[in-house]
Amino acid sequence: MAEARAPRSGTAGTGASLQPAAPDPAVFRRVLSNFCSGVVIVTTIDDEGPTGMTCQSFSSLSLDPPLVLLCPGKGSTTWPRIAATGTFCVNILAEHQQADCWRFASKGADKFEGTSWHPTSGGSPVLDGVIGYVDCRIEAVHDGGDHHIVVGRVLDLAVTSTARPLLYFRNSHPRVEDPHAGHIPFLGAPDW
Repeated sequence: MAEARAPRSGTAGTGASLQPAAPDPAVFRRVLSNFCSGVVIVTTIDDEGPTGMTCQSFSSLSLDPPLVLLCPGKGSTTWPRIAATGTFCVNILAEHQQADCWRFASKGADKFEGTSWHPTSGGSPVLDGVIGYVDCRIEAVHDGGDHHIVVGRVLDLAVTSTARPLLYFRNSHPRVEDPHAGHIPFLGAPDW
């Protein structure tokens, strides 16, 4: 029989619960920087021309229907332009695109200066040299604290390169070794 654990804090048996203190933002950021992720640039085009922003909070969400998730900061000056169009393209960055990553993360600069691209069938920019792209329509936007939680319905997508990915880990961009070395083929549906 498992041993029961006593409550860590609060008053046992009274139904009252205490909220734990929020973690220090610097500690929160430092700990979560240990989770390695890819880096993408989210783009669209509006009456002012092409626009885009770097985003590290991106993931697949659903196969049926095909949905992705991204989380732009509420302080972003680019996200309102993207949201107003109702569409966006996620550009999956290759290792050699670190300069693009930093340029699209900045405010005020002409982010597309010196960047070659072509439009998706929906018109959003696909940056030349990316590993792949996912063209989307905004399906829903939810509150996520100091970020928006954006659900995108996938309209089109493609792998465009076999280059190594640009990763974000501990506030830097480490180099990836051969992603196919020791590769074990995936043979079934995951149980997650």
